[in-house]
Amino acid sequence: MMAHQAGPTAGPHGGTATTVPQATPRQARAAASVPRRVPVLTTKVGLQMPAKMAYDEWERAGRQLADVLDSSSWWLGDWMVYGKDHYTDRYQRGIRAAGLSYQTLRNYAWVSRRFDHTRRRPALSFQHHAELASMQVPDQELWLDRAEQGQWTTKQLRGALRAARQGEQQSAAPAEPSRRLEVPGSRLEWWHQAARQLGVDFEQWVTATLDSAAATALEAPGAPAERAETAALKGVQGGQGVQGVQGVKALAGQRSLPVAISA
Repeated sequence: MMAHQAGPTAGPHGGTATTVPQATPRQARAAASVPRRVPVLTTKVGLQMPAKMAYDEWERAGRQLADVLDSSSWWLGDWMVYGKDHYTDRYQRGIRAAGLSYQTLRNYAWVSRRFDHTRRRPALSFQHHAELASMQVPDQELWLDRAEQGQWTTKQLRGALRAARQGEQQSAAPAEPSRRLEVPGSRLEWWHQAARQLGVDFEQWVTATLDSAAATALEAPGAPAERAETAALKGVQGGQGVQGVQGVKALAGQRSLPVAISA
């Protein structure tokens, strides 16, 4: 297809006329088949939407509006930072004159200060950055990379951060010290047999018995005895519940258990 270029020619009265290339019939039909886009007009109090609008156009308009909303958070944050840095005694007056929320602007400004322009990720929203604003710069960069590569929503980023914090808390929790209990094999089998006969879990039977013995020795029978009974209730099986609890109480009276404890 050859391109037509408009050029100046002499007009009938000595002026200059511009020759406009004429569309071929094929071009005219192609132009007629393309639907004309009707713009979405923004006003101070809303949007003026066309009566008929294709879904793709409606979706595109939504993305554009979301971009404007997200960008405006950065814009307002930077505006607030500039005003606070340059008009220390007057910037609040400008905020009131603009009719803006001071607290909201403070939040925007705080995030804007935490991320200079070179570190802001266009692929991520302002809220993504706000979730990471309290971190040190290396951690911010790490999570920004993860969110950008994984195309996380703000909710997904928040969930990943929560899971990471919970994992850190669990790993930082000190492990309860444990001691090894050494007993003769015949005595151990005897205890296992007693626990099986009562239908009680062996470890819970041992714990309940020792708790009860300690409570009696320390003259504090209340709470430890209750814990022993609760442990026995959890360890019983089927219809042996009453027998199991009574058995634990009876065995708890045998307080002179020959055991050796090694650290």
